[in-house]
Order: sequence, then structure tokens, then C-alpha cells
Amino acid sequence: MKQLDRRDQRELLAIARRAIEAAVCRRTFEAPAGGTLSAALGEAAAAFVTIHEKGELRGCIGLMRFEDPLWLNVRDAAVAAALDDPRFLPVAEAELPALELEVSVLDPPVELPDPAGFVAGHHGIVVERGMHRALLLPQVATEMAWGESQMLEAVCRKANLPPDAWRDGSSRLYVFESTCFSEAGLAVSQDEAETD
Repeated sequence: MKQLDRRDQRELLAIARRAIEAAVCRRTFEAPAGGTLSAALGEAAAAFVTIHEKGELRGCIGLMRFEDPLWLNVRDAAVAAALDDPRFLPVAEAELPALELEVSVLDPPVELPDPAGFVAGHHGIVVERGMHRALLLPQVATEMAWGESQMLEAVCRKANLPPDAWRDGSSRLYVFESTCFSEAGLAVSQDEAETD
């Protein structure tokens, strides 16, 4: 995945917000016009969209569709995070102004043969065993102040596996890196630029 500049990041966040607003208000999503998107947004890449409301998690869904255009994955993940995250009720129209959006663009996961190679806060982690599978984004370790073993145990619990399943040879681990940006982060950088 090419590096996304700030314009690309702002455009992806705008796509996510427009998609959520259209879905919640039952309107048609206006797709970006063909020539308006940068080449980077048309490249294939997986994405997660995280929604916060008043600092609290309100939804988070990702699409590991590495063959689809990034902007499309962001659009679909945003709608799913708003309406389909099983941990939360669907977002209501009255909540829309209070939502804060974050987008994570994922590099393809690579198998991790030795758990000692996992670096919490730098890597995201995927665990698989049989029909059980779960993923945690890199920023979860930072947000929760977790080290490597805590992150590995948490992803196992999320997959409905025993916390130490990551030590078992029948579990497969994958790591990935991601680029994460938020409306709040870009607003802060914009304010800094204006005061220089």
C-alpha cells in the first residue's frame, strides 16, 4: 500500500462519515466521481473503521478484503461499524453529530512462526484455530497499556479460545501493520498548521 497523504486520509474519513450518515438516515450514498479520487484510494487494501462517541467505543468493524479498492472497503466498514457491530445497538440519527471516526488501513497479515516476534503496539495480531478467528488492531495495545502477552491473551479470548491458546502449536498467529488516522488527529494537525 502506498503511503496515504493527509488529503487521502481526509477523503477516506469523509467517505466513512458520508456512508454512515446515508445508512443511518436511509439515504443513497453518493459514490465519489471517477476522477476525484487519488490513485492510492483506488488501490486494493483492507480497512477497519472505528467509531467513538464521547470518548467511548461505539462500533468497530473491518473488512479483510485485500482485493477491493480501499475507498470501497472504508465505505462498507463504516456502515457495518455503525449498524452491524453485535456489541452495540445501531447508531441513531441523533447520535451522528457526536461521532468521532478513525480509519485503519491494513497491510496483509503474515504468519508469525514464533510468538516472540510479536511487538505490541507495532503489530496487529490475528489468531486462528479451527473455526475460531479474531483480530486486534495495533493501537489496542497502546490504548489498553498492554504488553505482548496481554495482547496475545486478549486476541485469544476474543476468538473464544483459552487465553493461553497462542502458546499452542495448533493455533496460527499472523501479524500486520496498519496506518491509523482519525478526524480528531487530522483536526489537531490542521489547527497546528494554521497557527504556524
